[in-house]
Amino acid sequence: MMKKRGFEIVARYQDANLNLPTRQTKMAAGYDFEVAEDFEIPSIWRLDFVRIFRLIRNAHELNERDYSLASDILKPFLVPTGIKAYMPANEVLILANRSSNPLKRGLILPNGIGVIDADYYNNPNNEGEIFVQLINFGVRTAKLHKGERIAQGIFTQFMTTDDEEEIVNDRTGGFGSSGVKGGN
Repeated sequence: MMKKRGFEIVARYQDANLNLPTRQTKMAAGYDFEVAEDFEIPSIWRLDFVRIFRLIRNAHELNERDYSLASDILKPFLVPTGIKAYMPANEVLILANRSSNPLKRGLILPNGIGVIDADYYNNPNNEGEIFVQLINFGVRTAKLHKGERIAQGIFTQFMTTDDEEEIVNDRTGGFGSSGVKGGN
């Protein structure tokens, strides 16, 4: 029997003793993802963010160096899970933050949710490993430990429009890209 949907451990973590995502209760919609290895996310307040904030607040004209610095400071960290997901072509895995992360740890998903398409599985760039994008707006460095639950994934079907033309592009990229020229 062909498997429909599920999780696997990517090759680089095969010997790391990782847990596959699981639901914690009978009524839980989400499968909890764990951190694959110890990981630190510094606070944006400790990354010279205050300097950039003051410049903006005081209507200071920002130069290219300021913009570059701000982009580096506010760039999310990609927390590895060591997990990949497979599913039918008409499904998507939605990756959501755990509700306790913003409240207790100051960790947010800057894009709101993550969208894991069926063709992300086993892509050539990173084998389809799922990463959780996080920004730490708390004042302390967030110290994540291997095995801590960090996000939840929910499988769901999606629909397409009646008049959609056939799409012939295949994924060629990994994280953050459909791999199609001009795509983000």
